[in-house]
Amino acid sequence: MSATIQITLDARDPAALSAFWKEVLGYVHPGPPGVELAPGDDPLAAWAAFLERSGVPEEQRNSASALEDPEGHGPRFFFQRVPEDKVAKNRVHVDVRTAEGLQGDERMAVLEKECERLIALGGRRLSRFEPEAPMSAGFIVMADPEGNEFCLD
Repeated sequence: MSATIQITLDARDPAALSAFWKEVLGYVHPGPPGVELAPGDDPLAAWAAFLERSGVPEEQRNSASALEDPEGHGPRFFFQRVPEDKVAKNRVHVDVRTAEGLQGDERMAVLEKECERLIALGGRRLSRFEPEAPMSAGFIVMADPEGNEFCLD
């Protein structure tokens, strides 16, 4: 039997960071436990009401956030609040596969377009690596709003 994984990111602002990654990945915020969401319901509003009903103090309500693949295939992402800022390069990072099967100029153009979209959402471009056959098809290194590196691949 294989294991499933959850990718956890430390964050100063879990709600804001999960909102960025929601747009990057096309994921959704799940609803609170035991709450059935109707189509069109806002899961974040449901969480706010759930936390208030549960008596969670307001200063603790942004201590975590999560995202799930709406198709149920990809890993769950979990964002947990930590007091410290990010200070070093990630040893593990996410590759966002936006140009699978494409090569050369066409591939790099698709990556550049996605890079522009993510910059508009608060991401930051760090570097571009050109295709180098046969080992690399080319990619763009970016950082999310809290400085976590990831690659557009």
